[in-house]
Amino acid sequence: MKDYRNYIFDLYGTLVDIGVDESDRRLWEHMSLFYGYYGAQYEPEELHRAYVASVSDRDRKLREEYAVKYAHESHPEILYDEVFRDLYADRGIVPDQPLVLHTAQMFRACSVKYVRLYAHAKELLEALRAAGKRVYLLSNAQRTFTEYEMRYLGIYDLFDGVQISSDHGCKKPDERFFRILLERFGLKAEESLMIGNNRYDDIAGAARVGMDGFYIHSALSPEPGTGPETFVPADYCMMKMNLRLLQKRLLE
Repeated sequence: MKDYRNYIFDLYGTLVDIGVDESDRRLWEHMSLFYGYYGAQYEPEELHRAYVASVSDRDRKLREEYAVKYAHESHPEILYDEVFRDLYADRGIVPDQPLVLHTAQMFRACSVKYVRLYAHAKELLEALRAAGKRVYLLSNAQRTFTEYEMRYLGIYDLFDGVQISSDHGCKKPDERFFRILLERFGLKAEESLMIGNNRYDDIAGAARVGMDGFYIHSALSPEPGTGPETFVPADYCMMKMNLRLLQKRLLE
C-alpha cells in the first residue's frame, strides 16, 4: 500500500473498545443523588427525562443554526458540559466549572461498563512514531470524557495531535472537522490516511477532503444495511479487528 506521512485515527471502535449504557436505572439513581448533594433535587426518572430533553433541544437548535450558516452537509456537535449545567440551572443552582466537570465525569464513570484498548493498540502507535510517521486523533467525542479515558489508558501522549469534536462544534463526517485538523497541524490530505471503523463518519468524511481511508471492522462498527455508511468504499479494508496485522500493512 501507499506510504503515508500522517496517520489519523478514530478512537472508539478503532483503538479503544467501550461499552456504555445511559439507560441503566442505577446510573440515574446515582446521578440524582449527586445532583442532590449540590441542592438540585431530582427523582431518577425525572433527571433522565430532563437530560434527554436537554440533549435533544441543544442538538435541534444547533442543527437549525448550521443549516442556515453552512452550504455543505453539516454535522454539529453539542457540548455535553452545557447539558449538565442546564440540569443545575433548572433547579436554580449556578454551578462553577469544576462542579460541571465533576458531574460530567461522574456520569461517564457510572455509565461506562468497560473501556479498554484493543490488543496491540499502544504498540501500533509506538511503531508508527518509531518509523518517523506522525500520528493524530480525530474523534467524535466529548473532551470531558475522552481526554481522561485516553490518559487512563496511557495513549494520550502517543499522538502528535488530538482533535475532539466537542472542542470545535462539528464532527465527522463534516468536512470542516477534517479541514480544521489539516490546517491546525499543517497536514496535506494526499499525505494522510484516515483509519476508522465507520465507513460513513471516517471514510466518507476523509474522502470529502481528498484523504484516503482505511476501514477496519470492529464490534462497534455500524451493521451493514443500517445506514449510509454501507455504500461508501474505502481505499483499504480489514474486516476483522487485528491491530498487529494493521501495523504490518501500514509499515510494509
